[in-house]
Amino acid sequence: MQEGEVDILRWLAEAGLRGDEPNELFRAFCERCNNIGLPISYAVGLMDTIHPEFEGHAFEWRAQDTGPRPLRTYSSTDNGEAKENWENSVFNYLLTTGEVEVRRAVGRGAPLDFYRLPELKEEGYTDVFARIERFTGKGSIGAMNAFYSVWGTRETDGFTDDQLDVLRRLMPTLALALKSVGSIRIVKTLARVYLGQDAANRVIDGQVARGQAETIDAVIWLSDLKGYTAILDSARPEQIIPLLNDYSSVVISALHRNGGNVLKLIGDGVLAIFKGPNLAAAASRALKTERELRRDLEYLNQRRNARKEPCTGVYVGLHLGTVFYGNIGSRNRLDFTVVGPAVNEVSRICTVCKATNRDVLISADFVNACDAGKGRDKLAPLGEFSLRGVSEPMELYTVKQ
Repeated sequence: MQEGEVDILRWLAEAGLRGDEPNELFRAFCERCNNIGLPISYAVGLMDTIHPEFEGHAFEWRAQDTGPRPLRTYSSTDNGEAKENWENSVFNYLLTTGEVEVRRAVGRGAPLDFYRLPELKEEGYTDVFARIERFTGKGSIGAMNAFYSVWGTRETDGFTDDQLDVLRRLMPTLALALKSVGSIRIVKTLARVYLGQDAANRVIDGQVARGQAETIDAVIWLSDLKGYTAILDSARPEQIIPLLNDYSSVVISALHRNGGNVLKLIGDGVLAIFKGPNLAAAASRALKTERELRRDLEYLNQRRNARKEPCTGVYVGLHLGTVFYGNIGSRNRLDFTVVGPAVNEVSRICTVCKATNRDVLISADFVNACDAGKGRDKLAPLGEFSLRGVSEPMELYTVKQ
């Protein structure tokens, strides 16, 4: 093994430990290979991940690049043109045949039998080499079970056998470095998807001890769907999950746009908080979220009506109070959430929405925190209500029509 190879292997290990951006890591690897005499002119790498919106990451590099290309994602290959391209790709061939590598010396008449090979030959590439670095079952995370790569050169005689041997020795460590970075991204993605942005950041930062919580003042949001039980009774079973996804998406998107932290999905309900320290600003963001939600619901119901799908609305309860925010549960099962009397109270407020047929009900504590003229003038008192489990009647408000 030459000194240049050793340097690249050492650098790859350090890059993986540092958690370098994967597209930057891939670019720098290709350039370092050029520097030790590997005539790579074109390279592509693929690695699946776990993400609710896409299937994996793609890395691409060309010798003429002056900087890293943006990190690309690719969607599911289960249908349409994407499926056809995947089935005709060298990657699918390697995956399904169990082979480790494929070489096509296209400049010397090798068959153009895989997706993109005709284009690469047309662009002047003479030799194309593809490999798969498989992860074991214990080393896989879901579909992230391999690193695929393609390497092309424009050298007249293609790659030499010695040059391919160098690539073979470097590939496992490149795959390991990218896998290390990818695994960290998966952890962060799953934490944010299942816990919410703020709670995920706290857990990732190490706040995982049972009972580790802080007392905070926050605006508390609880919403649920109108007539959900009746919908369950009347809708076809296959309509229920799409309905929940559609309406949850509208609610959560509105919350995220305005800085709300979604903590929990409870059946058809959403529990979220708007944190301080400026509670007037938090209340203003909550009211803005509620307004945007009503607008988005109109568009959603128009689309669902056009498809003759069940439609509904959303009840919203808004409150403000002191809560405990942190880890609660057993040693083996923790939940990062909020608890306290104010959380129970917002649940009761949301229940009154159903009894009074009001889309939104708001506590007096919330209203008192609002700045005059910033949404407060649009709130109308409804009177006092006795809430189950709450000792004193609570004055509630709604949004003026």
